[in-house]
Amino acid sequence: MGILIKPIVTEKLTDQGEKLNRYGFIVDRDANKLQIKAAVEQMYNVTVADVNTLNYHGKRKSRYTKAGMLRGRMNHFKKAYVTLAGEDKIDFYSNI
Repeated sequence: MGILIKPIVTEKLTDQGEKLNRYGFIVDRDANKLQIKAAVEQMYNVTVADVNTLNYHGKRKSRYTKAGMLRGRMNHFKKAYVTLAGEDKIDFYSNI
């Protein structure tokens, strides 16, 4: 599996992509900023100006069923917010 797992396509990040030229990705938890920058530049043929990362701790979940209460936890993951330089753009919908 590569460094980039999937892009984050939300209303908030779509707005930031248009205004601030910033895009979000879910990345490998062991990847550092330099690896993320190289992976985005190679995959999308753009120039990356800045990379911000954050580790997301999975929240606990519980639900009630006939068998009783089930408890679990969401997965941990790492997010990367990538700011592109100049007039570069990433179009996630080009292959649809």
